[in-house]
Parts: sequence; C-alpha cells; structure tokens
Amino acid sequence: MTPSSHMTSPGFWNRFDRLLARLRLRRRPLTMLVDGVVIALAWNIAYLFRLGFERSWQARPVYDHWVMLAVTGAYLAVLWMARVPNAMWRFSGFGELKRLLLTCAVAGLLSAVCVLMLRLAQVPRTVLVLHPLISLIGLCMARLGYRMLYEHVRSRITGSDSEVRRAVVLGAGEAARLLLAGLHQEGWTVLGLLDDDPAKQGARIFGVPVLGTLDDLPGLAVLPEATHVITAMPGASAIQRRRAIELAAASGLPVLTVPSFSELRSGAARIERVRSIEPEDLLGRDPVRLDEAGISDLVSGKVVLVTGAGGSIGSELCRQLALYGPAKLVLYELSEFALYQIEQGLSESHPHLPLVRLMGDVKNLAHLQATCEQHRPQLVFHAAAFKHVPLMEDDNAWAALQNNTLGTWHAATAAARSGAERFVLISTDKAVNPTNVMGASKRAAEMVLSHMATQGFSTRFAAVRFGNVLGSSGSVIPKFKAQIAKGGPITVTHPEITRYFMTIPEACRLVLQAAALADSGQVYVLDMGEPVKIVDLARDMIRLSGHHENEISIVYSGLRSGEKLYEELLADTDQTLPSRHPRLRIAKLQPQADGVWADDLLQWLRSDEVAPLSSAVRERLRKFVAEYQMQ
Repeated sequence: MTPSSHMTSPGFWNRFDRLLARLRLRRRPLTMLVDGVVIALAWNIAYLFRLGFERSWQARPVYDHWVMLAVTGAYLAVLWMARVPNAMWRFSGFGELKRLLLTCAVAGLLSAVCVLMLRLAQVPRTVLVLHPLISLIGLCMARLGYRMLYEHVRSRITGSDSEVRRAVVLGAGEAARLLLAGLHQEGWTVLGLLDDDPAKQGARIFGVPVLGTLDDLPGLAVLPEATHVITAMPGASAIQRRRAIELAAASGLPVLTVPSFSELRSGAARIERVRSIEPEDLLGRDPVRLDEAGISDLVSGKVVLVTGAGGSIGSELCRQLALYGPAKLVLYELSEFALYQIEQGLSESHPHLPLVRLMGDVKNLAHLQATCEQHRPQLVFHAAAFKHVPLMEDDNAWAALQNNTLGTWHAATAAARSGAERFVLISTDKAVNPTNVMGASKRAAEMVLSHMATQGFSTRFAAVRFGNVLGSSGSVIPKFKAQIAKGGPITVTHPEITRYFMTIPEACRLVLQAAALADSGQVYVLDMGEPVKIVDLARDMIRLSGHHENEISIVYSGLRSGEKLYEELLADTDQTLPSRHPRLRIAKLQPQADGVWADDLLQWLRSDEVAPLSSAVRERLRKFVAEYQMQ
C-alpha cells in the first residue's frame, strides 16, 4: 500500500480521530501551550515587519527575550481569566473571534503600558502596536486550522458533516451483533464491547473486541476516547438493564440504548435505531406476559369501540387492539387533532384494518346510543376522562363529574342497550379513599358500573385501576423534561411524595388481559410494582440528561389542593382475590350502589345547573362517595 492510499484509508482517519480525542482530554494545557507559542512567534514577526529580515535579530535590545517572555505571560494570563482555554476549537466561530479580539486588545494595552512605564526605550513602539494584531491573526488561524482539520477527518469517517461518534457498547449478545452492523453503516465507531458472560471475554464481534465485564467500564482504557455509551441488552431482565444503565450514566457520557423488547416486538423500531434513555427504562420490572390466545379470542373478528381513542391511554389501546385483528375499530374522540393523529398512525401501520373515525362527546348520550346502534360494538373500552388532579379541583369540579362519572354512565348505557359483550372502564388509583374531585369522580364511575351489573344486562362490566402512566399527557415526565430543557429548576411538590408508575404499553396490555378475564361488576387492580419517590425520578432524569444537581436544582413547591403524599390501589375495607393472571388482582368492593343511590346521582348530574361552585360540588359529592375526604 502506498503512503497516499494509507492516508486515505478509513482505518487511518479513525486512528487519527481517536488521537485528537485523546488530545482533547488535555485541552486546557495544550491550548495554553499552543497560544503561548503563537504569541511568542507573533512578537518575532512584529520585529520582522519593523526592522526587516537582516536587522530583526541584530538591532534588538539585549533584554528583549525577557520582555518577550513577560509579554507572553501577560497574554496567557488575560486569556486564562477570559476562560479562552475552555473553548472547544472544533466549534470555534464568531463568538470565539470576539473573545480573542477583546483579550488581545487588553493584553496588548497592558503590555505596552508596562514597557513604557519601565522606560524600555529600545523596544520599538511599532512592535508594541503590531504585536496584538499579529497575535490575534495567529490565534484565530490556529483555531481555524484545527477546525478545518477536524471537519476533514469527520467527513472522511462519516462521509458527511455529521459529528464523529465513538461508542462503548454494553452487551455482546445477538442484539449487539445486529447493532454493530447498523452502527457502522451510520458512521459510528465502536471502540469495544463489555459483557458479563465469561465465555465472551476476549472474543471479537465484527472485529470489535470484548474488553471486559460491565464493572470494568469506569477504568476502560478506551473510555476517554468515547463520545457515547450504548446499552444493548433488550433481552436481559429489568434489574440487569437498570444496572447497565446506571453504570453507563456514571461514566459521565451521554447514554443511549437499543429499543426495548416491546418496541422491537411491535415493529415500532429497529435494533440499530438507538435512542436516549427514558425513565421507563429504569422501572425495574420485566415485560408483562399475556394470555395471547385469550386476548385474541376476545378481540379477533370483533367490532371494538374505544372512547378517548386519541388520548395517551386510548391511542395505545387502539394500537394494541389492532394487532389482534378486530373486524372494525371505532375511534370515538372529542379532540379533532387527537383523532387525526391516531387515525393517521393506524392507517399507516394497519392499512387493511377498517376504521370508523367519530368526533363525539361522552356527555352526549343520544350520539353515543346512535353510534352503538349503528356499529354494534361487541367490546367497548372507556378511556375518555379528565384526569389532571389540580386542574379539576378548583374551577372544574362540575366538568370532572360530568365527563368522568356521567360520561361513564352514558357510555355503559349505550354499550349495554346495543348488546355489547364487555365494557371496560379505565379507572385510577386516585379512586381509592379519594381526597380530590378527580379521584372521587372516578370512584363514582366505578360504582355506576357495579350498579349497571345488577340491572340484568347481558354485558359484562369491569373496571381496571392503575397508577400514573409514564409519558401520558399531564404526567410528571413531560413536565420534568421541559424543565430540564430550560435549564431548571425541577419542581417537586414534596420530598417524600411517592407514586406508582407503569409504562403506557404495559398498562394497556394488562387492560386487555383484564378484559379477557373479567366477570361483570369486578374492579381489577394492576400490579404496579413498588411505588417510586418523585424526587428520585427527578434525579434520574437530571443524571440521564447529562447534567448534575448542581447544574439543575430541585425545588419543593408544596402539596397541591387534593393531592396525597402516596396513592393506594385498594381501599381499607376492600379485600383482594387473585385472578388467573399474576399481575392482576380482583378488588372485592363493598356493595354501595343501590337503585336509590343511582337515581339520585343521575338526577343530580343531569340537572340544569350551570357549572355550580366547586365548593358546592365537593360538598354534594361526599353524599354519593362515602370514602371521599375533602382536604
């Protein structure tokens, strides 16, 4: 191979880029060294301009080298105070030019004043004038030259202007093999693999060595050259994945991961499409295993209606229902934009699935009944709800009752009258011993279903309770992300507040499982795992975003109206029974919804009152939901 062909090989440029990466670890001292050489050289060039080539050395004063060292030291001191060595040369731009211009002007002025005050008359005044200008040109050229070199190396490696990315990959299994092939095509350089399997130590996958175990990451020799750490362990247990993510986050580098098992299973992502770590990656629970045959029997070939079909829960329910081949999916949604989004997504992923797209309000019983009479759904999922606790507490209590309680009554009535086989209400842990209007309205909705189950309909009515869903609209995750993007602070209501969390796909899979198992009048409680402290979740999100708590602070705002420190999944008087699925339990609720209760509630909710005062709504609500305790 000729020298020129060696210089153009990808391996050469990768090695050269790694050398630059190692040098960047000592950016500040190297910047001071290079700048010092440039400033000293500029002093000599200034003499060359003033005295010419032949006299530039002979006509200098004997003390000139001491003056040059002092001037260089003065420049470096000003550059240091202006934090110029902190800048990255490969990103140098107009802002860096302005900083250099200012520092050269200040340092040049200080140097000239000192020379004049010391009466060093043999130093030419022209040199004092020219030196700052020549220094500025030299410093700018050094940075421009490095940036040009860096961009040339980058284009040689990636074939484009994209940033050079060098990764250490945690995991050396089949996922890592597929990942390596995709990463190389996208211009990544993989420096090494880590895996805890003793049989893989010292092996090479596509030429990339396995350098040790996951615990070896902090002391890895190639770690200083890396720009990212990627976890490639989708098949590992949740505890193993969390450990890998925490080890990766401790490196201080941006952490990426391959798509989760559920994302790969649904076809929503490919293995080589690495993404940022999300809070759900840290939940620490293994994927839900379902009775696929039972759910398929429930859904396949049936007409299914989903209210609130464009919401975070409703839309995911629609996506999962579509996998089981319903005969028709009726999308019932109040928001035009949300209905458009879910319709577009389903049309793309399931082009042969018949969709009915309906703008509708669950408070409108006539429209719901007409819809059910026309399409005759055999399975109805009621996900339409107002769920933001503080928003529903003060000025929107009546709206919460109208939508959450009366809307449930209307949807269940329409489904039952049209002969639906099953009706499933999406409920919440806030319905247990509720301290807020939103929770009380959902508890009243559960009681409505228990009443409907006694009215002789052939429809099976069931409710499914679960806690906070990661990433759903109104949850803390989008809020925390937005606060981090703004530079903080993150606001948490109380240092001890805890919540149950579950991913949207996980919750929806269990809802489908509960629908397949349910008998009429039952309330199912999802196994939400262990409750999570919100402040710990905030700290995880700060760390995974590449920041520290000294950069983005956490402030406590105090509990909001109607908010509890912790949520319960079962009321104190409830008993639970195991179901046929280990992640679902059945709540044995005390019978509370008799005919008189139901008639009085329905009469109140259908009254002609126009948005009564929230205080009056809360006081009246206590008569219908005995567990409701106003704060």
